[in-house]
Amino acid sequence: MTNPDFSAADYPTAEKCPDQVRGHRGKSLEALTLEAAMSGEIEMADLRITPEALLRQAQIARSVGRAALAENFERAAEMTALPQEKIMQIYELLRPGRAPDAEALQSAAAELHNEWSAPALAAFLEEAAEVYARRGLFRVRY
Repeated sequence: MTNPDFSAADYPTAEKCPDQVRGHRGKSLEALTLEAAMSGEIEMADLRITPEALLRQAQIARSVGRAALAENFERAAEMTALPQEKIMQIYELLRPGRAPDAEALQSAAAELHNEWSAPALAAFLEEAAEVYARRGLFRVRY
């Protein structure tokens, strides 16, 4: 994280600390202009949220007592490194009745942890496996 002391006073960061906001290719907010877009200087990567921005949002959420929201931002930061296909695979597994058993979620969690360095997201899937087993959500519905 760029600054370990982000708090509610820094929200919204684009207005309060614009120097801290950058796209995936390092472009600042100042560089994101209509002229730059029209000339082709702006790419989609310049507009995508970065893990750093999400981790800043997590710090801000945690500073105002919103721990669950902070955890969501932290998992989202890990997801920025995942390909879209992997995100959709995880989404599908998390829908009730779609994963055949706990092993499917645990296997996806192991892959996230070992291959994608996404421990928070992996822990979320491991927790889902336990909850789904307890609630009987592994029956195949479709």
